[in-house]
Amino acid sequence: MLERKVKTVRALERGLDVLLEVQAQRAVSLHELHKALGLPKATLLRMLLTLGRKGLVWQRLADGAYLPHLGAAARITGVPVEQIAQVASPYMKALSTKVAWPSVLAAPRLDHMEIVETNSPLFRLDSATLGPVGVKLSYIHTATGRAYLAACHESERDAIIARLRPKDAIQGSEDDLRAILKETQERGYAAREPLHPWPDRSKQLVLRDGRRSMAVAIMAGGSPVGTINLTWPAKRGTDEAVMLRHLEALQQTARAIGHAVAVQSEGKPVGGGGL
Repeated sequence: MLERKVKTVRALERGLDVLLEVQAQRAVSLHELHKALGLPKATLLRMLLTLGRKGLVWQRLADGAYLPHLGAAARITGVPVEQIAQVASPYMKALSTKVAWPSVLAAPRLDHMEIVETNSPLFRLDSATLGPVGVKLSYIHTATGRAYLAACHESERDAIIARLRPKDAIQGSEDDLRAILKETQERGYAAREPLHPWPDRSKQLVLRDGRRSMAVAIMAGGSPVGTINLTWPAKRGTDEAVMLRHLEALQQTARAIGHAVAVQSEGKPVGGGGL
């Protein structure tokens, strides 16, 4: 009996080529896909949109790169930062339609916070351009870092402070830092002020960039997995007015991201995603 010749589905084949290329590159731009596969950019965009709707790829706000969808983490602790960014991205995009100022999403490292996503490219604001992905932020001198320090468990907080404490720390300076974190816990958000004397990374930038910022922790499973902030030029109104206007939206976004991370880590589908 002769085998019947069956033709492949060319459109499906090309779509799989796109998916495999995104998976191989981990993060790839539309132009890079165009160069690698030789497909028109309009065709690639349609394929990427389809793959995104099927939950196979997602687009990072920070630089427009396409990344493979990540499977659910087995546990909340140790959630991959790529997963947090993937989950958070659509919520940060939604936040950009409610608030006039950009945000970064940051995840903890041993002695700093690292930006893993930002909606800054959605704003045309040279005075408040944030990022890019990979920038290291201070635990002590940024609202982003202070929000995490205030929210994490006491043992983790003690370990981070011990790593950052200078050998010649001014007497009482650690008590001042802990007082700042206690105030942060009580009011529910972190700010850059008051300044602190320890010479940690970001201090000089914070002193001269003319910006203000507030941040809140993203909680999942009872522990912080990252923080999200808002940043605005100091000349654009008082801190109190900006915070009063936008704090609730920032807190709601953080809660939504935390819930989505927790749900996905349990292996359940999460709504609100897509490209």
